[in-house]
Amino acid sequence: MSLRMWRFITLLLAALGLTLGAAHALELLPKRHYDTQLYMDVTRTLYRYYGLVGGPVQVLALVAAAWLSFRLRHHSAFRLTLLAALCLSLSLGLWAGLVQPVNAAWAKVLAGGTEAEALDAYARLRDRWEYGHVAAFLAWLAGTSLLLLSVVSETPSEPSSVHDSGVHRRGMP
Repeated sequence: MSLRMWRFITLLLAALGLTLGAAHALELLPKRHYDTQLYMDVTRTLYRYYGLVGGPVQVLALVAAAWLSFRLRHHSAFRLTLLAALCLSLSLGLWAGLVQPVNAAWAKVLAGGTEAEALDAYARLRDRWEYGHVAAFLAWLAGTSLLLLSVVSETPSEPSSVHDSGVHRRGMP
């Protein structure tokens, strides 16, 4: 597969992965005003497909970025692409360290606890869950930005001639 196609696939997967964190970040302020019961109801129903669809997309984005870094090891964009892959990796690490333990705790209390225990767990862990998503989003945003910058850094700032610009002008030298 061509380098151009690998870049496209990597950028597309990273952009799709970015949507998950952006959605969480945009929802943060309104959800801060939810009472615990509403927060629990929304959180345990709304995000079901984030893990089923978003998780594999983000893992594939990381794999693609790592492979792209390897492919670019002799190009000027190598360092930016490698840093991008590291940021995507950091994002998944933040999610695994901050968010996933909360998901596990909530799943456990929902499976075997009382309603009062579930409400207590949601109230106690909601800030870690919310801000963990924001931290992971910021790392993913940095990674996606670095991937874009790696492509832009190898793009000429100006066409070298009129013919290279893709625009043909009659009578122009």
